[in-house]
Amino acid sequence: MDFTLKIWRQQNASDSGKFVGYPVKNISPDASILETMDILNNELVRKGEDPVAFDHDCREGICGSCGLVINGRAHGPGRGAATCEVRMRIFKDGSTITIEPWRAKAFPIIKDLVVDRTALDRIMQAGGYISAKTGGVPDGNAIPIPRHIAEEAMDAAACIGCGACVAACPNSSAMLFVSAKVSQLALLPQGKPERRERVMRMTAQMDKEGFGNCSNTYACEAECPKKISVLHIARLNREYLRATVA
Repeated sequence: MDFTLKIWRQQNASDSGKFVGYPVKNISPDASILETMDILNNELVRKGEDPVAFDHDCREGICGSCGLVINGRAHGPGRGAATCEVRMRIFKDGSTITIEPWRAKAFPIIKDLVVDRTALDRIMQAGGYISAKTGGVPDGNAIPIPRHIAEEAMDAAACIGCGACVAACPNSSAMLFVSAKVSQLALLPQGKPERRERVMRMTAQMDKEGFGNCSNTYACEAECPKKISVLHIARLNREYLRATVA
């Protein structure tokens, strides 16, 4: 398969940046978009040109490191898949594929397709943890938890912190990310003692980082590779209200 990759190139944060087109030929339909970028970068290096910078790590949809806006969509076409899981067979042979970085005030561009997502780390540092000493690993049945609660907490914990929800939101809101991290702890007994402080600190840090407000477009849920539900945003709002009136 042959494609033209229209890629955003930006030398540094102060550079204005621009799209540059690169032809890539004889690409396997089973290759991922990141593997195709590898092939392109090998060609650029052989020509003595600067390779395209992009984030990646596990390439198995687990770590959340990868993150590209592909043809206008965070992580590309389809649902429930990270950038590294996007295969070239879903694109039309001979087509032009537009690739750009996450676009958000809180995610400044470092170079090309690489953005600084440490704002999400600082939100987690503000309260996304429990400080109680739990000791060794407890017996699985030591604290009875209803199955539906455990399942909902696990669904929230599936968030990989990639930032697609921010990139997809017209307001660059981080509400889906924050709500998933608040939910996974608020639902379980170990997280309940600090639930008030947690939601207040994490939402305060979210605002401090410059993320926008949720406007209920559901774009975050549509583009989330782990299909995190917007119902967690409703829980975040309830937790925040509970904390402010307590």
